[in-house]
Amino acid sequence: MSQQQRQPWIVGVSGASGTPFAAAVLRGLLAAGESVDLVVSRASRLTLLDEAGIAFRDAHWQEDLRSWLARGADGKPNTFEADVTGVRHWAAGDLAAGPSSGSYPAKGMLIVPASTACVAGVALGLSKDLLQRAASVTLKERRKLVVAVRETPLSGQTLKHMVALDEAGAVVLPASPAFYAGATHIQDLVDFVAGRVLDAAGVPHLLYRRWEGELGGGSRG
Repeated sequence: MSQQQRQPWIVGVSGASGTPFAAAVLRGLLAAGESVDLVVSRASRLTLLDEAGIAFRDAHWQEDLRSWLARGADGKPNTFEADVTGVRHWAAGDLAAGPSSGSYPAKGMLIVPASTACVAGVALGLSKDLLQRAASVTLKERRKLVVAVRETPLSGQTLKHMVALDEAGAVVLPASPAFYAGATHIQDLVDFVAGRVLDAAGVPHLLYRRWEGELGGGSRG
């Protein structure tokens, strides 16, 4: 695919707990044939190291991303196939990167997971790093922005920031798994949230069993 034709989804990963959510969303986008521009914040690298034992390095991002996406939510390596050829990585401190401009072609942006600090920064338009700047650009260009908030409990100030994002046109999507789909493993719960993020973006997937109006349908699957 030529650079002129490429129109990626920008995926921002903030420092909140929940790096398996981001991995599942990335796998879902790539499985659907979507191109991805990835921005991994500085704070999220500490979380990724803690939750998955992976040190994400700009100079070796393909190797590190491949290891991350291959890992299951239970921490087992080599659980998934990981082809990252559809991904372009931008350093979080690179404010001259493509996604920092509204003229850069993109379908929209998914922030997974989104910390309360990230929510506040985007709601206030701070643009302190590329993740926040790309989100601000997404809003001003009226593109789809999905913010998967991962925090509990939520303070009144964070709730106000979430309302501000909603009013600005973003989809505020708390990382809240459901159980009607018949989850039996932690990966099922992670995939449900990832699937809802992809639903909000309009990207097809088969990550979870959809509700079909039949009580107990998931438990009999």
